[in-house]
Formats: sequence, C-alpha cells, structure tokens
Amino acid sequence: MKSVVLDGYTLSPGDISWEEVEAFGETLIYDRTGSCDTVARAKGAEVVFTNKTEVGRAEIDALLPELKYIGVLATGYNVVDVAYAHEKGVVVTNVPGYGYDAVAQMVFALILELTNRVAHHDATVKAGKWAECEDFCYWDYPQVGLSGLTLGIFGYGGIGKGVANLARAFGMTVLVHTRTMSEGGDGVTFCDRERLIAESDVITLHCPLTEATHKMVDEAWLASMKETGYLINTSRGAVIDETALASALNTGQIAGAGLDVLDVEPPSPDNPLLAAKNCYITPHIAWATRNARARLMDIAVDNLQQFLAGTPQNTVPPAAR
Repeated sequence: MKSVVLDGYTLSPGDISWEEVEAFGETLIYDRTGSCDTVARAKGAEVVFTNKTEVGRAEIDALLPELKYIGVLATGYNVVDVAYAHEKGVVVTNVPGYGYDAVAQMVFALILELTNRVAHHDATVKAGKWAECEDFCYWDYPQVGLSGLTLGIFGYGGIGKGVANLARAFGMTVLVHTRTMSEGGDGVTFCDRERLIAESDVITLHCPLTEATHKMVDEAWLASMKETGYLINTSRGAVIDETALASALNTGQIAGAGLDVLDVEPPSPDNPLLAAKNCYITPHIAWATRNARARLMDIAVDNLQQFLAGTPQNTVPPAAR
C-alpha cells in the first residue's frame, strides 16, 4: 500500500515520528505541497493525508481509481470535497478532540495577556524603566482581576467545556450560548445570544464556521458588547468581520481582542487587525502543543488502521462540506 503525506511539517517539524504511518507500507512524506503538485505527488497512492493542502474534485478524479482514503490531519475538513469523495467511494476521516485542553489553555493565555499585559511589562523592565522607578512597582495598563467577571462562551463543545472549567477556577461567572441549549448544570448558565453579548466581560468563540456564523461578529454585535469587554477567537477567523473589529478596537468601542485565527491565513500585510489597538494575534497555534500533536498523530494512525480493518472511525459524512 502506498501512502502520501502532502503537508506533514505543521504536525511534525521533526519532533514526532511518522514511523507508525510508515509501517503500513510505502510512505512519502512532504513538508508542504502546493496545489500544482498535489496530483503528481499523490499519483498511485491509496492513502492520502492532508492538513491544509486542498484535495478537491479535480484532485480526486486525477487520483482515482487508486485513491481509497483521505485522512485529514486536523479537525476541520473543508480542504476536502467530502461530498464528491463519498460519491466516488473514497473514505474521508478527520481527527476530533485531540486538542481540547491545548486550545482552552490558549484562550486563557490570551485573556491573561489582555488583563495583565505580561509581555509589555517585561519589555519595560528590561528597557530599564523599573530600575529608574521612584516606587517599588508600576503598571502602564490597569491590572484586571478575573475573579467576579463574567465569561461568555459561544459554542459549548469539548473546548468550550474545558474553557468553562478554567474560568470557574479563576472565580468567573460563566454564561453559555449553544445550538443545543440546556437547563443548566456544569456550573454554567445557558442564555440567549443577546444576553451573552451584553453581559459578558470576556466573550470567547468556540463555534464551527457555517453560513449562520460567517461574519456573525459584526458592527451590531460589537456595539452591544461592554466598552470594557474583551473578545477571544480560537475557532475560525471568518466568524468575525475583521474590518468591524478593527474599527471597534481603534475607537475604544471594546477594550481588546485576542485572536489565534484570522479570515485569511497567513494574513495579507494590509489586514486591518495587524495595526489595531489592543489586539493580540498568534499564528494559529492553539492546537500545536507537542502533546496535542502527538495525540493527533495517534488518532490519525488509528483512523487508518480501523479503515484497513473494515471498521472506519471518525468518518466525515458526505453532507459535511
């Protein structure tokens, strides 16, 4: 059996072994694959692994009849034309659930940067400001305590629940809005979207990108937030209208934002958020702790093993695209 990994560098830049994948047979591993090289590199392969390299209708047609399986090395699978793959009898799997803890950790890394400005104060100390200070301490930005504040979680899957656990440890009140509303439990309060936006001191987004959520954080949403409010996004960049958010930040309509995802990745140099006030942006790394990537690899290997055994798991349904 021949397997091809189209873009393996992000999952493993050298710190996680591909040995378990290679054990299934001939395996070619590419760090990155441009769209023009996908077919040439994957030709003749029964198994193709991809993270962000697109495998669409044209690629699937060109790789048939050998192609039997596409393993997405991520939770999101929009890079694959799932419906067409299903039509042609090609199984598509993804890797859910590997990074819940890692993403929840990043949510609070961004929140704490906004509320404590650790990097800024570290830089000022090293620039000599503390050594020259007349007092034993100073702060350039207000230090904001989380205890007693309200965290609004939009979307309550595994990551949202992990974030709620951390929020309660910080003494925060937790509001939740999700498609499947509940009466309560877990120490959180379920509410409608309007209440969550209006009452939350921090809003963190954990929803999928759909027609309903595309650009949902728009001018009206931002105008309804507290002026002291913070917005966190570790889900998908396109759920936010980036121009509207940049304007809200620059005019002080909201206090700050912490983003691990953007609409277009990597961003263009003229993305308005790159120069927006009080906006912290990390390069889509919430998922990327080593232990999370190791779990991703383990699940990807198990997905392939189960497929070969005739009992495929984590399959993406044909209507998913």
